[in-house]
Amino acid sequence: MGVVPVTSHDLDAVEVSWFAALCSDDYQFLGVPDGSLRSSWDHCSQIVKTAEAQGFRNILCPSSYQVGQDTLSFVAGCAPITDRINMLAAVRCGEMQPIMLARTIATLDHMLQGRLTVNIISSDFPGEVADSSYRYQRSREVVEILKQAWTSDEINHAGSVYNFSGLTTDPVRPYQTGGPLLYFGGYSPDALELCGQHCDVYLMWPEKIDELAGRMKAVNAVAERYGRTLDYGLRVHVIVRDTEAEAKEYAEYIVSKLDDGQGDAIRNRAQDAKSLGVSHQAKNREIADDHGYIEPNLWTGVGRARSGCGAAIVGSTDQVLSKLEEYKKMGIRAFILSGYPHLDEAEHFGSRVLPQMKTCSLPHAYGRVPPSTPQTPLGIGERR
Repeated sequence: MGVVPVTSHDLDAVEVSWFAALCSDDYQFLGVPDGSLRSSWDHCSQIVKTAEAQGFRNILCPSSYQVGQDTLSFVAGCAPITDRINMLAAVRCGEMQPIMLARTIATLDHMLQGRLTVNIISSDFPGEVADSSYRYQRSREVVEILKQAWTSDEINHAGSVYNFSGLTTDPVRPYQTGGPLLYFGGYSPDALELCGQHCDVYLMWPEKIDELAGRMKAVNAVAERYGRTLDYGLRVHVIVRDTEAEAKEYAEYIVSKLDDGQGDAIRNRAQDAKSLGVSHQAKNREIADDHGYIEPNLWTGVGRARSGCGAAIVGSTDQVLSKLEEYKKMGIRAFILSGYPHLDEAEHFGSRVLPQMKTCSLPHAYGRVPPSTPQTPLGIGERR
């Protein structure tokens, strides 16, 4: 297994992020809705503030049509209550007219003083069943229009989905030169093509080490054709305790009340339920051992009750740290972590593992945040 070249190859630090449970999937027992943990401004903003206090560098704010809160509104609300943590806003391409989206993102970037990052998503809309190639073409055109709006004086775009000619872009320049970093996940050839040409950080869901390495090499090959290199990220749940036995016991505890029928309903309601990525998460559960593990300390039980990311790193402090270090050696420089419930697990990870990691903000690695900016995020290797 070779090391994949990355843009931040000279970094000895990683971006460690947490997850704001906007989509009403924050439970004590997976598959059992808990009113006290449902998606709300009070609850989810507390997750953000806790993650910042623990020292996480970024926080993913997801998007869902079925449940939860509006992502961009939530991110805007977090601007005045945070001053260090970055916000990773999930944007479903095509949901908003792209020039209006460019203005919205630029405004948010100013509100956050350069602490905005964007997760580009391609998915069906409610009531829509679109071909994968169309969805990624739509996303490609949205990204191309965003970049024009953020860097040019005029937007001229002739595509199969959008057409604009001679539109001025003042005043839609973001706070960060060139705009926020674009994080992206997808497994199809069209997805890899879009990421390799236009995005900055390729996000993966948990699989066996060799599978992850293969995905990194595949998208790197695309990026090389465009004279680019990428950074790589892993979106994964985590359960860390003082001992492996305690961590595994808690993993079994959170699925102890799960009804498989309810789990199926949760997975099937998601807009991405039939995506290639979700099918690979389902395959993980099929090949796992009797306790749900596909390799040491990687447990697939989470995927029984949710779509998308379906596995967790489970173990002692040393085991979780070693697993993350193994991923880092592969070239992964961004980790987006989560746990159930999110407030408690942020504190478990933040107190046990995070103090032993050298962390950074990836936008700094790209030079996206002006060095004279007041209250910029923590720099590479800095800890409070």
